[in-house]
Amino acid sequence: MTLNLNTHSTPSLPSWQRVCGLADILPGLGVCALVEGRQIAVFHVAGRVCAVGNRNPFTGADVISRGLTGSYRSGDAEERPKVASPLLKHTFDLATEQALDHADMTLPTYSARVEGGEVWIGLVD
Repeated sequence: MTLNLNTHSTPSLPSWQRVCGLADILPGLGVCALVEGRQIAVFHVAGRVCAVGNRNPFTGADVISRGLTGSYRSGDAEERPKVASPLLKHTFDLATEQALDHADMTLPTYSARVEGGEVWIGLVD
């Protein structure tokens, strides 16, 4: 009999997938990437890359990658990137996944990085 006394779970490390070249995403716009069966909206905003789920939780439509990007300031905080869905214009913080107009709605967020001009998305199972 084997007894495992280790009760601490180890967080999974992301599995990185190349999705496109950074030059393929115009600044201020998004693209949709199909990564391991998931539609992921990838945005090039404010000099960085952000990745969120492409499905709008309000409508169920896969349209977030076609949303309008911008920024907002909450209180005295620094400007944060956001996207407005092209349907019904619900807005989401691209860094925290939170809907800005409905506290109970979110988008999944994914780790994103740029290496050698290529955009990589990190998935955790």
